[in-house]
Amino acid sequence: MPDNTVTTFDAGTRQVACRVVVDAPASAVFDLVADPHRHSELDGSGTVKERVKGPDRLSKGAKFNVAMKQFGVPYAITSTVTEYDEGRLLEWQHPLGHRWRWELAELDGGRTQVTETWDYRDNKAAKVLELTGYPKKNEAGIRGTLEKLAQRFG
Repeated sequence: MPDNTVTTFDAGTRQVACRVVVDAPASAVFDLVADPHRHSELDGSGTVKERVKGPDRLSKGAKFNVAMKQFGVPYAITSTVTEYDEGRLLEWQHPLGHRWRWELAELDGGRTQVTETWDYRDNKAAKVLELTGYPKKNEAGIRGTLEKLAQRFG
C-alpha cells in the first residue's frame, strides 16, 4: 500500500516537479491523463475547466483546446502533444513554450509512481513567470493534482 505522499524534487533549472505513488496500474493512470476531456477532474490548480475541444485520446502531435480561468479571467489554450509513449509518458506544450509532462513507472503490486513536471525552460516569458511567482503557484497546483490522483485510486 503506497503512502500517497506527494514529494517535490529538483528536476533542474526552470522545472518544477512532484511525484506520488498511487495504488493503480500505469495503464489506468495513463488512460485518465491521456483523455483531455477528463483533465478538469484532476486539476489541483483550479484553472482547468470542463470545456475541451480535441480527441478523446491524446497521441503525438495531437492538439487540444482547454477552457481555463485564472484571476477571474476566462480564456482558452491550445496545446500540442510533443512526446508520447503509451502507458509511460505524455507531454504537451503550451503556445508560449512551456511543457507539462507526465511520467509513469509501474511498480510491484499494481502500483505506479507518477511524476508531473512543469518545464518552462523554453517559455518566451520565463523571467516574467518567475517574477510573478508562477513556479511556486504551479508547484502548488501540481501537488494538488497528484493528491487528487492518489485519492482517486486510493
